Amino acid sequence: MLRFAVRLLLLVLVMGAYSPPLRSQERTLEPVDEAGKDASWSSFRKRLLGALEKRDRKFVLGVLSRNVRNGSDSPRGIPEFRKQWHLDDNDSPFWQELSSALSLGSAWLAREKQPRELCAPYVLAKWPDDVDFTRNGVIVAREVPVKSEPSAGSETLATLSYHIVPVPDWEVDDRDAGSKQKWVKIRVKEQDGYVPEEQIRSPIEQVACFIKTEHGWRMTAFAPAGG
Repeated sequence: MLRFAVRLLLLVLVMGAYSPPLRSQERTLEPVDEAGKDASWSSFRKRLLGALEKRDRKFVLGVLSRNVRNGSDSPRGIPEFRKQWHLDDNDSPFWQELSSALSLGSAWLAREKQPRELCAPYVLAKWPDDVDFTRNGVIVAREVPVKSEPSAGSETLATLSYHIVPVPDWEVDDRDAGSKQKWVKIRVKEQDGYVPEEQIRSPIEQVACFIKTEHGWRMTAFAPAGG
């Protein structure tokens, strides 16, 4: 799946009981939703989430920019987007991936020679300039338990809320061979720990970007680092 491919890219780039929070000097990245007060965005986002739930391809294709970005190494445009995401397949990871991205808030992102875009999740736009984006990720939920092993039943080492943490391995199988849960290996308090993959994001993971036009909101990208 594409999320796994992003994590392979990262690997190439970088080769219970009460659990105390991290020390105050640790970095955090609090969630934001900078377009939350824009009624047009709120309405559009709600309709898009509904379309994703229903696998409504017509609606999704209708809100794509004609020149939608599909990643730095892929051609632009709707045909490539449809092909790359296997959009005709109800089991395509697209439906869940985009829904997850939209659920995490959004932030405005300005890039050189491009119009300002609203990107979801907020992580890419708000990532600190002085933190290596290839070696770290951010916890995207409150009070996430860090496990000593890739297993829900293992010891809890710490509890994190929106912390930025080093990531040695982005995809680890559950200790139980019959479990479909995937884990991410992180470093916390100078030891290894594990969090469920859905509770941590890389800034270069799939990012959906949008612009507001006279015809309504259009999606300009859904690709690693926003294409």
